[in-house]
Amino acid sequence: METIARYLMLAGIALFLTGGGVYLAAKFGIPLGRLPGDIRIEGENGSFYFPVTSSILVSVILTVVVNIVAKLLKK
Repeated sequence: METIARYLMLAGIALFLTGGGVYLAAKFGIPLGRLPGDIRIEGENGSFYFPVTSSILVSVILTVVVNIVAKLLKK
């Protein structure tokens, strides 16, 4: 039961950090979700949205950050 609690706490911390990053991106005017290449289709009965460019940008940034942290921890 302790391992489940640890995983839940780590997931909560990850969600908190993600929310903080999105909040800071909005405060600094970074238009995540509104970049060129993001797909938005709006019709009469509904809409579809897929942030292709935003997803790629976030993926690249997270890859760089994780690699830097991993290199710092190996020293």
